[in-house]
Amino acid sequence: QVQLVESGGGLVQPGGSLRLSCAASGFTLGDYGIGWFRQAPGNEREGVLCISRYVVSGVKGRFTISRDNAKSTVYLQMNSLKPEDTGVYYCGATRAPVGGTTICQGANMDYWGKGTLVTVSS
Repeated sequence: QVQLVESGGGLVQPGGSLRLSCAASGFTLGDYGIGWFRQAPGNEREGVLCISRYVVSGVKGRFTISRDNAKSTVYLQMNSLKPEDTGVYYCGATRAPVGGTTICQGANMDYWGKGTLVTVSS
């Protein structure tokens, strides 16, 4: 059974850090591009940071995505968090041989997790 299960969300103060995890099962993570997406209250889901199946990590500003294929786990390290980072964070996986920018458009995903809530507030 294919599953993506996110964890690590919670309440954090502005300026704080969180590391989200996404545990994959039922498929070979190394064969898939992966991405983290966020859905803020009242907004559509949007790509946060994504990497192709050929890449093991990526950085965009305050966020770092990484994968451990041996552990079938994807991570999102988030630093200097801001209230606007609040939302439900989802991980997704795609077998399509495309780059991170395309993956973050969200149209190619084969699997999605159910999300973990991140709230940045004082």
